[in-house]
Amino acid sequence: MTQTVQDLVTVTIDERQVQVPKGTGIVETAASAGIEIPVFCYEPRLGAPVGACRMCLVEVEGMPKLQAGCTLTAQDGMIVKTARSSALAAEGQNSTLEFILVNHPLDCPVCDKGGECPLQDLTFRYGPGNTRMTFPKRTFEKPIPISPLIALDRERCILCYRCTRFSESVAEDGQLVAINRGAQSVIATFEDEPYKGHFSGNVTELCPVGALTSTQYRFEARPWEIQNVPTVCGLCPVGCNTAATTREGKVKRILSRNHPEVDEGWLCDKGRFAFDHLHARDRITTPLRKAGPRRFEELSWDDAIDTAEKLLRDGGSSTVTALSGNESVEEAYALAKVMRQGLSADSAVLPEEVPDALDSYRAPLSALREARTIAVYCDEPVVERAPVVELWLKAARRKGATITYGAPDGPVDALVTDQPGLTFGADNVYYLPRTPNGRGVTDAWSAAGDGEPVDGKPRVVVISGDEAATDPAVRAMAADAEIVIGIGMFQESFRGIADLVLPGTSYLERDGTTINLEGRLQRQRRAVLAPVPDVLAWLSKLGERFGVELSPHSSVVFDEISGKCFGGISYADIGERAELPAPAERPSSAERTSDPGETVAAARSAQGLRLVAYRPLFSGPAVDRTPELQFQRPSGDVQISREDAKKRGIRHGQNVTVTSNGTTVELRAHIARDLAAGTVRVAASDAGDLHASVEVTS
Repeated sequence: MTQTVQDLVTVTIDERQVQVPKGTGIVETAASAGIEIPVFCYEPRLGAPVGACRMCLVEVEGMPKLQAGCTLTAQDGMIVKTARSSALAAEGQNSTLEFILVNHPLDCPVCDKGGECPLQDLTFRYGPGNTRMTFPKRTFEKPIPISPLIALDRERCILCYRCTRFSESVAEDGQLVAINRGAQSVIATFEDEPYKGHFSGNVTELCPVGALTSTQYRFEARPWEIQNVPTVCGLCPVGCNTAATTREGKVKRILSRNHPEVDEGWLCDKGRFAFDHLHARDRITTPLRKAGPRRFEELSWDDAIDTAEKLLRDGGSSTVTALSGNESVEEAYALAKVMRQGLSADSAVLPEEVPDALDSYRAPLSALREARTIAVYCDEPVVERAPVVELWLKAARRKGATITYGAPDGPVDALVTDQPGLTFGADNVYYLPRTPNGRGVTDAWSAAGDGEPVDGKPRVVVISGDEAATDPAVRAMAADAEIVIGIGMFQESFRGIADLVLPGTSYLERDGTTINLEGRLQRQRRAVLAPVPDVLAWLSKLGERFGVELSPHSSVVFDEISGKCFGGISYADIGERAELPAPAERPSSAERTSDPGETVAAARSAQGLRLVAYRPLFSGPAVDRTPELQFQRPSGDVQISREDAKKRGIRHGQNVTVTSNGTTVELRAHIARDLAAGTVRVAASDAGDLHASVEVTS
């Protein structure tokens, strides 16, 4: 909404007049006047300010004492003086810093936050030049393992409460708390249990000192030795904006790169910590050929391209390509050109299809926070499928939104009738894909050519990506084929099924584009060089064998596909912060149908509870090769709705029996508020031989 004159107030800060909307925080008001008010505890994303650190002290005309600037809001005629113009405010800030530093260790040279530390920076700019304290500083046992991912150095903590506020008010897991009182207050987890949650790593970035640090990054690099490469996470469909910190050609950490419409600066732990898959022991660094039931032998690249050509010619048009949805748009398009134009092999197992008609409801994810009513039509946990979407839903709930789970009550457009995995927010519809770039891969495959699919059993199966290679349906198809060609990163993914494996790369090792669940086209930038040639490079050489012209450069490949799929936008114009395309035209009322929940309702009316076996976020090839993430895997839980638990007398945490067609599994009950009655959820690894309909008993 455009601000009117009546909405604005005039505030004077350090003799500068500025007009801002009434109620704007004084810290933001000062910033709009080009004046910095230093802060430690203040972080707008964490909710209402708490004024804990007192670093933002300012003098306000008419008030007898210094005030915490972060807790003040702009009022008409207010006159504020910061440390720049008020000796009293300057003395207050200096005293605050002196008090904070009384017990703070002087270990900046060995602290991981050194060189990136707000306390260090503000001490140089505002604090005293020396100390008056001669007594020994307080020390604690260190480091305390908050979890396998996070280490806590308590003597560095300044009790800003950013971490506990994130745990309580953003992630809403309530696991990180402050215990004791006064000078004895310390940060801890409940009964010293590990901080286990989908978003725990955000506290290491929120911490304004070196109290909470990443165990992966601890003692790994100094700020002057690193480079931060802006890119986009490729491990889930949200497409969070990130920065990959590199040193000596290796990724050392992943940081958030706040895109306020997509992720608001938050990352899930998979996106933050799973980069260790780049250094996996079974990483494929050279082409491999089957040498036994579960053995490979290495090939030269020339021999590998020759072998791939021969095998593909043998398969010809009777070749099926299984895509994982983790490919970049350019990789998927290049592979499709080789298959569809070079071999006339038009059949593909696509990761998933997202209807183009959803584009008429396109809106940034941040719009969810302002929605008043939200219906989630997704049987799988949203946090397991698109984790940051769960944070947007929680933000909406905190603002008073009503969120229901299950089929929407009213009619919706025909395009979503059979699309489970949808979130409806006010007038917007979001599809929650299962793969990071399913939309982009599907568009790229379609743009590469036309043709008819294989009729009957394929002779050759090409598996693109470790995720596809570990999919049971793809492996079953591969078992029936004469020849299997794999493209991937890890030997274990293809062992026992592939006759030839060509090395693939990670999203951190390539340049390209990806499309997130909003339909936003984003750039992925190469953070480090891969130990193998780029996929586009060897696909280009393979394409030559079939008369297909294909550039080895992602920018050239993108320009070719852009005119077909993306309105001719140039590669350079995508930028570091991609814009959301405008919504397409809405379907007419004649194209609308009734409630998409009819099939769901019918399923729930069947005898027993409907079983949903979901794939947890903390699973898959990348997580399998990150030891620090193993404790995050869900194990032994069955999620059940409150209504179904009450009906059966089941309590949260109670051991229960899940039965299905003679199969019995003992699991622990987890009562989930995001689950509609009549449905239970079990991680796929725990589902075993359970079937579609189950019963749960205490």
